[in-house]
Amino acid sequence: MQQSFMKTRPILPLVLSMSLPMVLSMMVSSLYNIVDSYYVARISEDAMTALSLVYPVQNLINAVTIGFSVGANAVISYHLGAQETRKANAAAAQSVVWNVLHGLVLTVVCIAVMPAFLRMFTQDAAIVDMGVRYSNIAFLFSVVIAASMSLEKIFQATGRMMLTMVCMMSGCVANIILDPVLIFGLGPFPEMGIEGAALATGIGQVLSLLIYLGCYMTHRIPIRIRPGRDMLDRSITKRMYAVGVPATLNLALPSLLISCLNIILAGYSQVYVLVLGVYYKLQTFLYLPANGIVQGMRPIVGYNYGAREYGRVRRIFFTGLALSAGIMVAGTVLCWAVPGSLIGLFSTNAETIAAGSTALRIISIGFIISSVSVISCGALEGLGMGGPSLLISLLRYAVLIIPAAFLLSRVLGASGVWHAFWVTEAVAAAVSWGICRRKVFSGQTMENTET
Repeated sequence: MQQSFMKTRPILPLVLSMSLPMVLSMMVSSLYNIVDSYYVARISEDAMTALSLVYPVQNLINAVTIGFSVGANAVISYHLGAQETRKANAAAAQSVVWNVLHGLVLTVVCIAVMPAFLRMFTQDAAIVDMGVRYSNIAFLFSVVIAASMSLEKIFQATGRMMLTMVCMMSGCVANIILDPVLIFGLGPFPEMGIEGAALATGIGQVLSLLIYLGCYMTHRIPIRIRPGRDMLDRSITKRMYAVGVPATLNLALPSLLISCLNIILAGYSQVYVLVLGVYYKLQTFLYLPANGIVQGMRPIVGYNYGAREYGRVRRIFFTGLALSAGIMVAGTVLCWAVPGSLIGLFSTNAETIAAGSTALRIISIGFIISSVSVISCGALEGLGMGGPSLLISLLRYAVLIIPAAFLLSRVLGASGVWHAFWVTEAVAAAVSWGICRRKVFSGQTMENTET
């Protein structure tokens, strides 16, 4: 199958055909996150709090493995667009090797630090115990996650979005089915509690990896992963990390943010810590589908830039922005219309539902404008510009929001933390637009990184 469709097909149908499989996959992944948390919440509110505290470290593992794969995706797409197949193959092979090593290191380090990490936020021995029990199992699958992410981005770089959708959805659906079975011990299975939730997630990840491998062996794609001298090309490694490290930091920054906000909120009540955790589960229904738009857009942007189709790059950007904004409009309406019902999925405590409803209404003010930053980061990564993308994420997840949350909480109490979200999104969107006008729309991209 030739890759030229990426530069010849009309833009809206192209973006939709590349993005919709990813959006559907992300929605199923979002459903998995909600279902997983729903069943854990049925164990106890302490179990849900433990899951919320473990989440930043889980996100860090995903950030490292996905972020490096994003770097590989950008490099592979660019070389395919430039008709440099050998370099694209070398980037694919390197991405798998390096990412598996990343997974091994993350397994050891994250399991080792979890007890101390959890005690930073709570002195409740039951919560710490459940968090450690969950993470000890979940983190054992870091290598599986790393290998899956590499193969996912390789398939995406070649435009095989339907295959990626099948692989991703298979693991998520398996996880959704296994959650109640392993948590509560249905049928012949023993009741495992919070460890069952971790094991269900791991089994789903293994299934996804096996299907990726099967698809690679049975489907012809223009990328082959094989050892050779090209794998030692340091310039390719350097370019993958040049995009992958900023992409990793982009994805890891929410972990830093959540940890910092947990410290602020814990000073008011443990209820607010739980509310923040619930919010981050719920917002996956918006930001993961929006990320599906980004995943569909990223290889098209990289390919068209490699093919020197600069006008198409700009039009792809605006198409992705419109689609992402539509998703955010729907999310804003839901958060204002039925916030209590959304929080009620995870708690029956009236105080928690009231606090969570207030949080959703305030935070959702910034949803629509956040589309500018989300799509800007994706476009910049697709063009190999990891630095500007990282700057935008630093603004959204650290430089602006953490000081704003601290200062506003001193004036408005815990609600000040929620107001910091929309204030930050407004400022970050303005900065993102300025960066894209100079970088994306003017054509200053990967060509500058090759010199």
